[in-house]
Amino acid sequence: MLRKMKAQKGFTLIELLIVIAIIGILAAIAIPMYKTQTIKAKMTEVTNGMSNVASAVAAYYQDSGTPATWPNCPVKLDIQNSLGVATDALTRIGLMDVAVLTGAITATVQGVDVVVDGMTLTLSPTGYPDGSIAWTWSGTVPAAYIPKK
Repeated sequence: MLRKMKAQKGFTLIELLIVIAIIGILAAIAIPMYKTQTIKAKMTEVTNGMSNVASAVAAYYQDSGTPATWPNCPVKLDIQNSLGVATDALTRIGLMDVAVLTGAITATVQGVDVVVDGMTLTLSPTGYPDGSIAWTWSGTVPAAYIPKK
């Protein structure tokens, strides 16, 4: 008497549960990483806008004569009028100012994510005798979202 083996059809319950568990673990790891990368991508608009203003501030400082002075731009409109940098398109920056005494550019982040909204990002210059300027990032934004040097 020959017995015929029945061919297995479909998956067993245990195989399906293992696949679901693996997908759950991958999702638990991927979702927070995705959120962090999304915030970093949106912060790029803020940092690029501030870098453009920094270029204009540096030009103003170097052209101001001796002794060199920093521009007086307490609001975004003054930055546009005094430095010639258009700021209307910077939708992720709420308030922005350039400190008169130090030349530091401070921007309040808005419309990025609750993790960083309302916090500030600062770009501070250090002037050297040869006229060059080095910029340093700081602020109340979490360190993971502050650009590296």
